[in-house]
Amino acid sequence: MSFRIEPLSVPGLALVHGTRHADARGSFEEWFRAEIAERLAPGLGFVQDNLARSRAGVVRGLHFQAPPHQQAKLVGVVDGEIFDVAVDLRRGSPTYGRWLGVRLSADESTRLFVPAGFAHGYAVTSASATVLYKVSAVHAPESEGGVAFDDPDLGITWPVADPVVSERDRGLPRLSEFDTPFTYAEDS
Repeated sequence: MSFRIEPLSVPGLALVHGTRHADARGSFEEWFRAEIAERLAPGLGFVQDNLARSRAGVVRGLHFQAPPHQQAKLVGVVDGEIFDVAVDLRRGSPTYGRWLGVRLSADESTRLFVPAGFAHGYAVTSASATVLYKVSAVHAPESEGGVAFDDPDLGITWPVADPVVSERDRGLPRLSEFDTPFTYAEDS
Protein backbone atom coordinates (compact mmCIF):
# COMPACT_ATOMS: atom_id res chain seq x y z
CA MET A 1 0.00 0.00 0.00
CA SER A 2 1.22 3.46 -0.71
CA PHE A 3 0.28 6.91 0.44
CA ARG A 4 0.74 10.17 -1.43
CA ILE A 5 1.10 13.45 0.46
CA GLU A 6 -0.21 16.57 -1.29
CA PRO A 7 0.93 19.85 0.32
CA LEU A 8 -1.78 22.52 0.26
CA SER A 9 -1.63 26.30 -0.23
CA VAL A 10 -1.41 27.02 3.52
CA PRO A 11 2.03 25.87 4.77
CA GLY A 12 1.75 22.77 6.97
CA LEU A 13 -1.64 21.58 5.72
CA ALA A 14 -1.64 18.50 3.50
CA LEU A 15 -3.95 15.93 2.02
CA VAL A 16 -2.95 12.30 2.52
CA HIS A 17 -4.18 10.10 -0.31
CA GLY A 18 -4.35 6.37 0.33
CA THR A 19 -5.11 3.48 -1.95
CA ARG A 20 -8.42 1.65 -1.86
CA HIS A 21 -8.78 -1.82 -3.35
CA ALA A 22 -12.28 -2.92 -4.32
CA ASP A 23 -13.76 -6.15 -5.60
CA ALA A 24 -17.08 -8.02 -5.44
CA ARG A 25 -16.79 -8.31 -1.63
CA GLY A 26 -16.35 -4.58 -0.99
CA SER A 27 -13.16 -2.65 -0.39
CA PHE A 28 -10.01 -2.56 1.71
CA GLU A 29 -7.52 0.17 2.46
CA GLU A 30 -4.84 0.96 4.96
CA TRP A 31 -6.02 4.00 6.90
CA PHE A 32 -2.70 4.91 8.52
CA ARG A 33 0.96 3.94 8.87
CA ALA A 34 3.45 5.42 11.33
CA GLU A 35 5.76 6.36 8.46
CA ILE A 36 3.06 8.81 7.26
CA ALA A 37 3.29 10.79 10.49
CA GLU A 38 7.07 10.89 10.10
CA ARG A 39 6.76 12.14 6.52
CA LEU A 40 4.24 14.80 7.55
CA ALA A 41 6.26 16.09 10.51
CA PRO A 42 9.44 14.35 11.72
CA GLY A 43 9.07 13.24 15.31
CA LEU A 44 5.28 13.42 15.18
CA GLY A 45 3.52 10.59 16.93
CA PHE A 46 -0.21 10.07 17.18
CA VAL A 47 -1.33 9.03 20.67
CA GLN A 48 -5.13 9.09 20.59
CA ASP A 49 -7.92 8.35 18.11
CA ASN A 50 -11.22 10.25 18.28
CA LEU A 51 -14.48 9.24 16.64
CA ALA A 52 -17.35 11.70 16.19
CA ARG A 53 -20.78 11.03 14.75
CA SER A 54 -22.99 13.91 13.66
CA ARG A 55 -26.10 14.55 11.61
CA ALA A 56 -26.61 16.76 8.58
CA GLY A 57 -26.00 20.45 9.14
CA VAL A 58 -23.85 20.07 12.26
CA VAL A 59 -20.82 22.36 12.46
CA ARG A 60 -18.15 21.36 14.97
CA GLY A 61 -15.36 23.82 15.69
CA LEU A 62 -13.24 25.74 15.28
CA HIS A 63 -11.17 24.01 17.99
CA PHE A 64 -7.56 23.59 19.11
CA GLN A 65 -5.51 22.65 22.16
CA ALA A 66 -3.00 25.25 23.34
CA PRO A 67 0.61 24.52 24.32
CA PRO A 68 1.92 22.52 26.03
CA HIS A 69 -0.85 20.13 24.87
CA GLN A 70 -1.10 21.31 21.25
CA GLN A 71 -2.36 18.73 18.80
CA ALA A 72 -1.68 17.84 15.22
CA LYS A 73 -4.59 15.96 13.63
CA LEU A 74 -5.08 13.52 10.79
CA VAL A 75 -8.78 13.72 9.89
CA GLY A 76 -10.77 11.32 7.74
CA VAL A 77 -14.36 10.23 7.20
CA VAL A 78 -15.43 6.62 7.63
CA ASP A 79 -19.11 7.22 6.81
CA GLY A 80 -20.73 10.18 5.04
CA GLU A 81 -19.20 13.46 3.92
CA ILE A 82 -17.93 16.66 5.54
CA PHE A 83 -16.53 20.04 4.61
CA ASP A 84 -13.35 20.17 6.71
CA VAL A 85 -11.75 23.52 7.64
CA ALA A 86 -8.42 24.54 9.14
CA VAL A 87 -7.55 28.12 10.16
CA ASP A 88 -3.93 29.22 10.57
CA LEU A 89 -3.44 30.63 14.10
CA ARG A 90 0.38 30.80 14.04
CA ARG A 91 1.60 34.29 14.96
CA GLY A 92 4.03 35.50 12.29
CA SER A 93 2.75 33.10 9.63
CA PRO A 94 2.33 34.58 6.15
CA THR A 95 -1.09 32.90 6.13
CA TYR A 96 -2.20 33.87 9.68
CA GLY A 97 -6.00 34.01 9.86
CA ARG A 98 -6.41 32.30 6.48
CA TRP A 99 -8.70 29.30 6.24
CA LEU A 100 -8.66 26.38 3.90
CA GLY A 101 -11.57 24.01 3.35
CA VAL A 102 -11.67 20.59 1.70
CA ARG A 103 -14.39 18.04 1.11
CA LEU A 104 -13.69 14.69 2.76
CA SER A 105 -15.85 11.68 2.02
CA ALA A 106 -16.00 8.03 2.99
CA ASP A 107 -16.11 7.35 -0.76
CA GLU A 108 -12.52 8.52 -1.11
CA SER A 109 -9.29 7.41 0.53
CA THR A 110 -8.20 10.92 1.56
CA ARG A 111 -7.38 12.47 4.92
CA LEU A 112 -6.49 16.04 5.94
CA PHE A 113 -3.36 16.65 8.00
CA VAL A 114 -3.76 19.65 10.32
CA PRO A 115 -0.58 20.56 12.22
CA ALA A 116 -0.55 22.14 15.67
CA GLY A 117 -1.17 25.87 15.44
CA PHE A 118 -4.41 25.58 13.50
CA ALA A 119 -8.04 25.71 14.59
CA HIS A 120 -10.03 22.87 13.09
CA GLY A 121 -13.70 22.28 12.40
CA TYR A 122 -16.11 20.76 9.95
CA ALA A 123 -19.67 20.79 8.64
CA VAL A 124 -21.60 17.60 7.91
CA THR A 125 -22.84 17.75 4.32
CA SER A 126 -24.43 14.27 4.11
CA ALA A 127 -27.37 12.84 6.07
CA SER A 128 -24.87 11.91 8.79
CA ALA A 129 -21.12 11.46 9.07
CA THR A 130 -18.65 9.55 11.18
CA VAL A 131 -15.29 11.29 11.46
CA LEU A 132 -12.13 9.56 12.67
CA TYR A 133 -9.13 11.62 13.61
CA LYS A 134 -5.78 10.81 15.09
CA VAL A 135 -4.24 13.40 17.43
CA SER A 136 -0.67 13.90 18.61
CA ALA A 137 -1.53 14.79 22.24
CA VAL A 138 -4.17 13.39 24.57
CA HIS A 139 -7.24 15.45 25.38
CA ALA A 140 -6.41 18.14 27.95
CA PRO A 141 -9.57 20.10 28.88
CA GLU A 142 -7.52 22.91 30.47
CA SER A 143 -5.87 23.57 27.09
CA GLU A 144 -9.04 23.64 24.97
CA GLY A 145 -9.70 26.73 22.91
CA GLY A 146 -11.21 27.91 19.71
CA VAL A 147 -12.37 30.73 17.49
CA ALA A 148 -15.87 31.49 16.26
CA PHE A 149 -16.94 29.37 13.30
CA ASP A 150 -19.01 32.29 11.99
CA ASP A 151 -16.43 35.07 12.47
CA PRO A 152 -17.11 37.50 9.60
CA ASP A 153 -13.41 38.41 9.51
CA LEU A 154 -12.58 34.80 8.64
CA GLY A 155 -15.39 34.66 6.09
CA ILE A 156 -15.63 30.88 5.99
CA THR A 157 -18.18 29.74 3.42
CA TRP A 158 -19.86 26.89 5.29
CA PRO A 159 -21.97 24.73 2.94
CA VAL A 160 -24.89 24.44 5.38
CA ALA A 161 -27.82 26.87 5.54
CA ASP A 162 -28.80 26.69 9.21
CA PRO A 163 -25.87 25.17 11.13
CA VAL A 164 -26.45 23.12 14.27
CA VAL A 165 -23.76 24.32 16.71
CA SER A 166 -23.07 23.69 20.40
CA GLU A 167 -23.52 26.52 22.91
CA ARG A 168 -19.80 26.29 23.67
CA ASP A 169 -18.92 26.83 20.01
CA ARG A 170 -21.39 29.75 19.74
CA GLY A 171 -19.48 31.46 22.57
CA LEU A 172 -15.99 31.22 21.08
CA PRO A 173 -14.17 34.52 20.43
CA ARG A 174 -13.60 36.13 17.05
CA LEU A 175 -10.06 36.02 15.71
CA SER A 176 -9.64 39.76 16.45
CA GLU A 177 -10.45 39.08 20.14
CA PHE A 178 -8.05 36.17 20.37
CA ASP A 179 -4.42 36.17 21.56
CA THR A 180 -2.86 33.19 19.84
CA PRO A 181 -0.56 30.90 21.84
CA PHE A 182 1.03 29.58 18.61
CA THR A 183 4.09 30.87 16.78
CA TYR A 184 5.05 30.23 13.17
CA ALA A 185 8.35 28.50 12.46
CA GLU A 186 9.79 28.66 8.92
CA ASP A 187 10.21 24.90 8.81
CA SER A 188 6.61 24.09 9.81
